[in-house]
Amino acid sequence: MYKDKTMESGSYPISTVSELTGVNPVTLRAWERRYGLIQPERTESGHRMYSQADISRIRHILELLDQGMSIGRVQKALLNEFAETENQETGGPWVDYRDAMLYAVSRFDEAVLEDKYNEAMALYPVDVVTRQLLTPLLHDLGERWKNSGTGVAEEHFFSVFMRNKLGARFHHRNIQNDGPLLVAACLPNEQHEFGLLLFSLAAHARGYRLILLGANMPMSEIPKVVARTGADGVVLSGSLAMEPGPFAAEIADLVRDSRVPVFLGGHTTRYNAETIASSEVIPVGQDLSSGLHIIQQHLPANIKRKSTRG
Repeated sequence: MYKDKTMESGSYPISTVSELTGVNPVTLRAWERRYGLIQPERTESGHRMYSQADISRIRHILELLDQGMSIGRVQKALLNEFAETENQETGGPWVDYRDAMLYAVSRFDEAVLEDKYNEAMALYPVDVVTRQLLTPLLHDLGERWKNSGTGVAEEHFFSVFMRNKLGARFHHRNIQNDGPLLVAACLPNEQHEFGLLLFSLAAHARGYRLILLGANMPMSEIPKVVARTGADGVVLSGSLAMEPGPFAAEIADLVRDSRVPVFLGGHTTRYNAETIASSEVIPVGQDLSSGLHIIQQHLPANIKRKSTRG
């Protein structure tokens, strides 16, 4: 693991804290300025430095958010003025966010959609936004797709919106991030990119660099990308049941030719569990946090980080 003098002395810069906790720097600054949840020390040049106690506090905040507590009530809980979590049935702030974004999608109103999305992403970690807002919203859109004449158009509209938001993050964070490099793609015939996009958001928040290849990617092409870029791993996403024989042959070729760990997430890991179990592909399921933890465990510990400016 990379260390510098500040880490050895128990003091961490915001980039390291973001990588350790999964909370992006914008959110950490918002928690400090708007809510006073954390108060890092400052260097003479004004840079924030976080102690181990600060990191423990951030992780406690994440636990409270995972229970459904709003950021405002987290502030009160930490001040010992209010320790009771919000009723899970009400969804805390998430029902309001979801309803507003679903209405914006139904009206094809990108301005409102962007406003609500940016607000949630500024106040809450990516994993929490994904679990509490984006995943339920995708489920709601899927139901509308089945029952509404405009459902397909709405899903395409939201898909383009998400790709644009992710593209903006790629532009800024892929330059700044110095973690392992992953090639991320959907399985052949898989047209739904949402799972891959959400994984990419969560991976970016943890410092990974990604080469995103998108939907319906032929597996035979992926080893060429790995070889050309020096990627550290491959992440595949799929929601379909694959034909066992051809699928087994394709993933065997992919693992052999890529020569890096190959991970698979999504419903395909359940539909084709037997085929995957007999292969060298590493299933990561559907939960982003646990999936990223599995990926971290299987990547070589001595991966050289991309050199960055100090």
